[in-house]
Amino acid sequence: MKTPILSNEQIKAFKNDGYVVLRGDFDADEMTRVEQWASDVETMPEETGKQWVYHEKSLTEGDKDLICRIENISPFHNGFEELTEVLKAPVGQLLGEEAALFKEKINFKMPGGDGFKPHQDSQAGWDKYAEFFISVLVCIDEATVENGCLQMVAGNHTRGLYRSWEPLTEDDMADMDFVHCPTKPGDIVFFDCYAPHASDPNTSDKTRRIYFATYNKLSEGDHLAQYYADKHENYPPDIDRLAGKDYVYRV
Repeated sequence: MKTPILSNEQIKAFKNDGYVVLRGDFDADEMTRVEQWASDVETMPEETGKQWVYHEKSLTEGDKDLICRIENISPFHNGFEELTEVLKAPVGQLLGEEAALFKEKINFKMPGGDGFKPHQDSQAGWDKYAEFFISVLVCIDEATVENGCLQMVAGNHTRGLYRSWEPLTEDDMADMDFVHCPTKPGDIVFFDCYAPHASDPNTSDKTRRIYFATYNKLSEGDHLAQYYADKHENYPPDIDRLAGKDYVYRV
């Protein structure tokens, strides 16, 4: 896959708004490969010590079981390992130095899948590992208002972290303008860890897959292994959960 390169205007937009959208940066052939990789991951057996699969119940079809996301993918899939390497260069442009992969996932958001309440990514305790992160969204399936596309707030990232482990409150969001950010396959979105964002449930009849890779400055360390070790202790994939124990997704 080719390496995306950000223009000076795009770098400036990221700094001003907290995010920037690249339209059609990966071509149709490249996205055919990524779509196949996502299908590969979805059909891989769920095994302890492999990729992490999380499930949810459908909002529209009773107790129907849905895959909501899969994390920790690249160690077990060469295609996504390649993609994480490809994305390091443009993230490094924004960071001003080489990037280190912190975490990654595919949000599947199947029909009836839930959305994500307004939040900052760093609210999930990321400040334990490094000061600053950038996430990259690669659109696999077209994301629309109907199927729960990303909603972003421009400019609010400069306020920094509101608080860890708590969602944004109504008071926090009083002056925020959440704008829908629909994307098509091949579009890429870079966003700041302090940029508030959200998404609605998928009320369409088609799955909406989005790949996310998150990076920090290499000078702040390589925290991927420790992050996943800590997360496994508190919010493991479904296959590794203890019977009778409640696991709560907080942010």
